[in-house]
Amino acid sequence: MHKLTLSRKSFLIFNYILLGLTAFVCILPLINVLAISFSSSTAAAAGFVKLLPVDFTLSSYKYALQKHEFVDGFFVSLKRVGLGYAINMLLSILVAYPLSKEKKALSLRNFYAWFFIITMLFSGGLIPTYMTIKSVHMLDTIWALVLPGAVPVFNVILLMNFFRGLPKEIEEAAYIDGAGYWRVLWKIYVPLSMPAIATITLFTIVTHWNSWFDGLIYMNQPIHYPLQSYLQTIIITTDPSLMSSNELLNTGDVSDRTYKAAQVFLAAFPVLLVYPFLQKYFMKGLVMGSVKG
Repeated sequence: MHKLTLSRKSFLIFNYILLGLTAFVCILPLINVLAISFSSSTAAAAGFVKLLPVDFTLSSYKYALQKHEFVDGFFVSLKRVGLGYAINMLLSILVAYPLSKEKKALSLRNFYAWFFIITMLFSGGLIPTYMTIKSVHMLDTIWALVLPGAVPVFNVILLMNFFRGLPKEIEEAAYIDGAGYWRVLWKIYVPLSMPAIATITLFTIVTHWNSWFDGLIYMNQPIHYPLQSYLQTIIITTDPSLMSSNELLNTGDVSDRTYKAAQVFLAAFPVLLVYPFLQKYFMKGLVMGSVKG
């Protein structure tokens, strides 16, 4: 290890301080929401809550978990993430593998590649998409939230370039030993591509979990709303007087503000829980799967 110069040490210290402050500023809103959710209604209404809870209480979380609309939306989102992830990953792998081959192995490779890339640049529009989903009788079903984005082209491109970066000698050795395309894909390519797959996993989970607009469009009954669509209706669209005064009086330390803060944090918690397990693969998968010259 070479000895660091004074200028290098100064740069590293400045870099760590700057990045640390930037990260702290980014998480400040989440800390504030968390503090409000654990505070009493009086302290939150008076504006006393900053980064630490005031008059600590769990009443807002208890009340949120008793609301069947919130619980129903949570389970709809879980179902969407489960189905969406399985479909997205399966189709992404099946599309990326042949597109990673040379043109001599897949004669129409360029045609198929441009076929998918064009879908990133142009779409049919909101109304034609809605009419299509309605014509196939998917309105008010979980499939309306999953199937329209079944092939995420950006994820396909990342995975395709990762496949292209794997050593060809491993694939050729497998062919010599009698393996076919399917065995090479599932026994060699997929296990070696775990960094890229972990990166795509994070993208897919966050996309499905945070999507709310399609739930408002394709779901006719609020009971079928995913969690983010439900939160959007009560936090942004719906008037704050949604909760009646009787409900507020019966819940003691719960106010509209603390109640919404508890729901927001509960909605963000599953992604915060998953991210640390995938973070170590994130940068490696993203860099190795990026577009190469």
